[in-house]
This record gives sequence, structure tokens and C-alpha cells, in this order.
Amino acid sequence: MALLRSVVVGCGAYLPETIVTNAALAERGIETSDEWIVQRTGIRQRHIAGPDETTSVLGTKAAQAALDEAGLSPADIDLVICATSTPDHTFPSTATQIQAALGIEGGFAFDLQAVCAGFVYAVATADRFLSTGGAKRALVIGAETFSRIVDWEDRTTCVLFGDGAGAIVLEARENDASDRGVLTSCLRSDGRHRSKLYVDGGPGSTGTTGKLRMEGREVFRFAVGSVTDVIEEAFRTSGTTADDLTWFVPHQANRRIIEASADKLGIAREKVVLTVDRHGNTSAASIPLALAAARSDGRIKEGDLVMIEAIGGGFTWGAALIRW
Repeated sequence: MALLRSVVVGCGAYLPETIVTNAALAERGIETSDEWIVQRTGIRQRHIAGPDETTSVLGTKAAQAALDEAGLSPADIDLVICATSTPDHTFPSTATQIQAALGIEGGFAFDLQAVCAGFVYAVATADRFLSTGGAKRALVIGAETFSRIVDWEDRTTCVLFGDGAGAIVLEARENDASDRGVLTSCLRSDGRHRSKLYVDGGPGSTGTTGKLRMEGREVFRFAVGSVTDVIEEAFRTSGTTADDLTWFVPHQANRRIIEASADKLGIAREKVVLTVDRHGNTSAASIPLALAAARSDGRIKEGDLVMIEAIGGGFTWGAALIRW
């Protein structure tokens, strides 16, 4: 039996039109400044969804953009996975709403919740279906409206997050000399760290949506000190090194975390794709948004070796290595 690989054939993104700068946040009465935010995070602005822009609306537009780049129609898709922590409803899943909005009538769709690591988890999950013959083509989406769960009176968290969606199309293909596709993925979680990054509500506990709470220093320490293990494992499993990478596309949470992690791993900073300054932290949407940005401006090309990596609340973390 031929070895099947999950090959990226399309990439797309969508960002809400409303842009809120750091200065605009200060003007709204939040005790902060552009200098304070940039110095600590590298963030200069973020996009905020409008009243009618739900997570599924953002996700649908990103998914359609990915289909357009792939030259495919919705009927060509038999799997939809949406990574999100801000679903439209408790149920049905946001993925099924995207499926319906696109007009996909076959196959199956579901949400995946691993917070900021959600897109990496979703890529790994889709790869398992495609590489084993369980599906032929998958839409893998990261979509978030985090502006609806932040506490806008908490300056330590509200300045960090934004809204948006990104998506890729993965297609099962027989492996060939090009070696394209998802080469390996590595996932981890440790629920003992819940109190460091969580939402203080939910339908099964408080019956409310809740607001995001974070111990920033602890998250920074864990992100830089502990999560590099998944990247190192991906290198070992694939027989590659940091020198072999064309691009490193990490979760866009904080520029200081990104650069410290790249330095620790020996990844040259010129190989790091950064969009955190423009998008803020868009949780599960941050990696596909960064992929789409680097794809649209010509940086990521067919044959490039791309590492994606993220850490999310819980903690969850993971990495995947993709030959584009």
C-alpha cells in the first residue's frame, strides 16, 4: 500500500475590518500606552469582529479563501475541522456551521478545542484521517473571536488578543520524490497548569461564558522553558535540524516569547514569521493567519520546510513539520 501524505494545497485568511490600535485602547480609558504594550509584547494593533461577525462567519471566509487558492470547490471537501475556543454556540459545532455555509453536504465536520495550540492539534488530527484513507481532502481552520471573552477592564490581558481566522486545505496524496506534506507532529498537554491560563466560566460549571484569566509571567516561563521539547522531537523524528528549516511559524502570542524560543532552539531569527504586531494573539487562528500572510507575500513556497508550534491554556502544546 502506498504511503499517503497530507499535502497543503491551499491557504487562506480573513480579518475583520475594524482595527484597534494601542493608542485607541488608551483613548478608551484602558490604563495603558502604545509604548507599554509594544515593549512587553510587540503588539501594535489587533482586529476586532463586528456584531454580526461570529466565529463561523470568520472561519467560512478564511476557508473559502483557502479553497480559492487550491482551485477547489466545497464539494471536493469531505472533512472540516475547526479549532476554536470561542464557538458560535455550545452546540452545534462551529465546524458544522462552516460546512453548511460553504454548501458542503457530504463528509463530516467537528470542532477541536486546544486553545492556542488548537490549529496544531487540528493539523495533526486531519493528517491521521488523510494518511490512513479516512478522508481525501480536509479544510483545517483556526477561527476565534477572543474579544468577546476578554475582560476589557483588565489591561494585562485585554490588550493582547484579537479576532480572525485562517485555514488550509490538506489533500491526501501518494508520497513521491518531492516529499511534500505533513512529515510529523508531536502533541502534549498537562492539565495541572489550568490556573495559569483559563476562562472562569462555562456551561458545565457557572452556566456563563466567563472571562479570560492569565498569570502572564508563569505562561512566559513555561512557554520558553518547556515547550521546546515538541520541536526537538519533531526534528528527531523527521531527521532534520533547525538549519534545515525554511520557515518557523509559531503561535503569535508575544514577540519576546517567539524570539526567546527561536534563540533557544538555534533557529535564525530571519526564518521566523511574525504577525503578532498586526494581529495580536488570535489563539487558534494565529498560525494559519501567519501562514497565509507569508504565503501571500511570497515567502513560503512549494518545497519549503515549515515548522508550526503553539502553546495554549491548560497547558496544551504541540508542533508539526510540513514540507509545503
